[in-house]
Amino acid sequence: MSEMTQDETTNACRSENEMEELVLRESIVSATGLNKHSVQIGIKGDPSLRETSLERKKYESPVDKVMDKLIVNLEDALLNHSTYRVYIGFNSGEVHTYSILDPLRHEIHDAEKMADAAYINRHFPAISYEDKIQAMREIYDVILKSRYMEKVPGYWKNIFRKRHDVWQPMAQGEIHAVMMSLKTLRDLPDFYLRNVTICIVQDMVRMQFNCDGTQIISAENYKKFIEDNLTHV
Repeated sequence: MSEMTQDETTNACRSENEMEELVLRESIVSATGLNKHSVQIGIKGDPSLRETSLERKKYESPVDKVMDKLIVNLEDALLNHSTYRVYIGFNSGEVHTYSILDPLRHEIHDAEKMADAAYINRHFPAISYEDKIQAMREIYDVILKSRYMEKVPGYWKNIFRKRHDVWQPMAQGEIHAVMMSLKTLRDLPDFYLRNVTICIVQDMVRMQFNCDGTQIISAENYKKFIEDNLTHV
């Protein structure tokens, strides 16, 4: 097989670069996360929910009754246990958790049970935040060096390597700030919080409100989001 000419090599590199840019641009949240220039991304959902949101009466859910304890325990799970991602369904009463010790699966727990600190200690092995972050780096090191990575397109390998080189997790203080704001967002009289996902790997918070609007916010911009949108609360 003949070697590629300089022009052919240039065109191939240009094509790889174009594909990389396209993949990153097309995703709402790409492999590298949110665009650093975006404070937030808003997504409009079902219009029927938006149009009737003010007509629907708000009821206290079982989660609301244990909110204070639940928030403290979930923050503890993110900071001091194996959990790296949580989803709270305020209306459904379920909490989804993802563990660094079993990263390809997720568990579903009863939110009322998660309000019990002993339950957290039984179900989520203790691990320091620093060790958990190091484990994440080592897991991605293995993936990057695996034979399977050699089979993916060059532009995708380039995305993965760039992300891996500069990746930083959500800061511990950012986790605390997010958790402490949840009760306020849930207690809003009209457009209150329906569910939330907090992911320390992607440094991201995803929130859905009862009007079915979704907000996706980087943790570093979360404080600004709260200041800009909830100054009246």
